[in-house]
Amino acid sequence: MLHYNTNSVKSWCSWLPLCLILFFVSGFFELAVAETHFHNFVVQAKSVKRLCNTHNIITVNGQYPGPTLELRNGDTLVVKVQNKAKYNVTIHWHGIRQMRTAWADGPEFVTQCPIRPGGAYTYRFTIQGQEGTLWWHAHSSWLRATVYGALIIHPKQGSSYPFPTIPNHEATILLGEWWNANPIDVINQARKTGAAPNISDAYTINGQPGDLYSCSSQDTVIIPVNSSETSLLRVINSALNQQLFFTIANHNLTVVAVDASYTKPFTTSVIMLGPGQTTDVLLTADQPPSRYYIAARAYASAQNAPFDNTTTTAILQYTNTNTNTSIKPLLPNLPAYNDTPTATAFTTRLRSPAKALVPATVDESLFFTVGLGLNPCSKGQTCQGPNGTRFTASMNNVSFVLPSTFSILQAHHQGVNGVFTVDFPAAPPLQFDYTGNVSRTLWSPVTGTKLYKLQYGSSVQIVLQGTSIFTTENHPVHLHGYDFYVVGEGFGNFNAKTDTAKFNLVDPPMRNTVGVPVGGWAVIRFVADNPGVWLMHCHLDVHITWGLATAFIVENGVGELQTLESPPLDLPQC
Repeated sequence: MLHYNTNSVKSWCSWLPLCLILFFVSGFFELAVAETHFHNFVVQAKSVKRLCNTHNIITVNGQYPGPTLELRNGDTLVVKVQNKAKYNVTIHWHGIRQMRTAWADGPEFVTQCPIRPGGAYTYRFTIQGQEGTLWWHAHSSWLRATVYGALIIHPKQGSSYPFPTIPNHEATILLGEWWNANPIDVINQARKTGAAPNISDAYTINGQPGDLYSCSSQDTVIIPVNSSETSLLRVINSALNQQLFFTIANHNLTVVAVDASYTKPFTTSVIMLGPGQTTDVLLTADQPPSRYYIAARAYASAQNAPFDNTTTTAILQYTNTNTNTSIKPLLPNLPAYNDTPTATAFTTRLRSPAKALVPATVDESLFFTVGLGLNPCSKGQTCQGPNGTRFTASMNNVSFVLPSTFSILQAHHQGVNGVFTVDFPAAPPLQFDYTGNVSRTLWSPVTGTKLYKLQYGSSVQIVLQGTSIFTTENHPVHLHGYDFYVVGEGFGNFNAKTDTAKFNLVDPPMRNTVGVPVGGWAVIRFVADNPGVWLMHCHLDVHITWGLATAFIVENGVGELQTLESPPLDLPQC
């Protein structure tokens, strides 16, 4: 594809008609590169068999996982979603920045009202400056357990990956969770009783548990490779509630990207992904031709909390030699379930490939505590949380409540009062020993739909501080509408005097979901350059169900280019 450098044209072009022709031609070729991709998503029930049992699950187009969408940087995606299921649904395009297209972001009652059974809504947005592995998923109740799929953004035509080795093949690996029950019933029961929801019965790779589970051998996923060739593996943690370790027996993985942002390559035998996170790795088939297990199991950081301790597997199979397919694959060594040092060693090695555009100064310095809590049971009710209480979760002692009559963005756009307030605190109402022995008087948060307002164009720093209320735990915190730089992380209470000096302001990794270390903190920075209403929440779905979330309003800037698009005509109404 031919490209013109318009700046070069400007420098020597002096004859006006010629200038107009050249600028038209250059603009034509730039536009010719971009494409518009149209898809139909039909959300519907389908009967599937897993773990010896047949279940009705909610799918997209009858597929589990759902369709993989592939496009290029600069392309436009148009997806009409038709809801033929019995539940409300929305679709979130996880990690897509949605520059001035906030109406397409998808979280229920935040940027839109849900698509009701029998209804439809068309999402339309353009990829701007993003490449790599992202994904899409339902953002309504626990439908995300089965309604999800990969979203792959390839480089523009004529461009290539910046990897030291260009891969011969690519494969997408979606890690998930499976319940021998309807996931909606699981969370509804937990809401009713106040207890923690039942843990999953299996993990999955591309929808299959693998042959370490009953009745699963025949459908175990096989990833073919050829000796001496290199494959790009796009690994996505689509699990609902669990961080996962991932590894492949006898093979090293070269990490080249996370959350659709390139990284300085480094080699490791194991990666850790929180729900919502993606990691791209290069794998060279340099072992004796055979069959090797691909495996994932829990990184469970919360003490004494139940978790699914099973292991999901697929098979890496050498195919260009006479590999005996009856050979039992070699099982890799996986870290211990509570191996925080291994998880930390992975995340702290991540670096941007070059000097990053980190905001050097900060206009908004925010401090958000994140963690669990317990609320008293309502009068006349019996709750099954600890000591007869009800589980809750919060940021800065505020447990977030989704509205039900308007979406927040719709209410903001139309100036409707009473849907939300903009008094979310910039710091905890009370300072305390966040990771120490917290007084029981601080265990019960207030509830509300409280937002924080950011000035368009401001540089923002957020300290995300874990707490030991009920238990410490690694929290994967996702910010909609933005990528951000993770400039620091550590354990214990954040100390501005000593920890700020350790910040990496040169080449920190760019992410859209950051794991707040168990009993520790993480600090992120970004520029508020995207107007709209943007949810920030823990991507453990049980935690957002309990209220571990807030949202930002970024006011429109001055000028037409900074103006949020008008709501689509088919925007669902509450």
